[in-house]
Amino acid sequence: MAIEVGKKAPAFTLKGSDGETHSLKDYAGKTVVLYFYPKDNTPGCTKEACGFRDLQPKLKKLNAVVLGISKDSLESHDKFIGDFKLPFVLLSDPDTKVMQAYGAYGEKMHYGKLIVGTTRTTTIIGPDGKVSKHWKKVPKADAHPAKVLEFLEALPK
Repeated sequence: MAIEVGKKAPAFTLKGSDGETHSLKDYAGKTVVLYFYPKDNTPGCTKEACGFRDLQPKLKKLNAVVLGISKDSLESHDKFIGDFKLPFVLLSDPDTKVMQAYGAYGEKMHYGKLIVGTTRTTTIIGPDGKVSKHWKKVPKADAHPAKVLEFLEALPK
């Protein structure tokens, strides 16, 4: 299933780094920034996570909740959060079902080889539960959080 702007976002329920179970329906009425990344504590993923961390006050003012999703374990997420003081929840999707539903898992090029894995992808879900923006492939992890903020700031109030 392809993610389409204006369509209802796929429902999900995953365990979070805060010890809670998180479902999309828990965030009704809020804007959700759902960002998918390959691996905790790797250079690109760290730059992206720290970018979202640094923009957290501005994102909060826009009523936006950031949730990061990878295949990593909750223990790995805890270390990543601790190492970089990440102020948002990371969700664990070990069987990749949610990643697949959001088009964030499949074939990709990695150092010139075709592999199957997590694609750096971001979906913004509006307060109505519909997709308002979908980046199928994030080109620059370090610059991406600012692009997300720019998009959110441009939304009609």
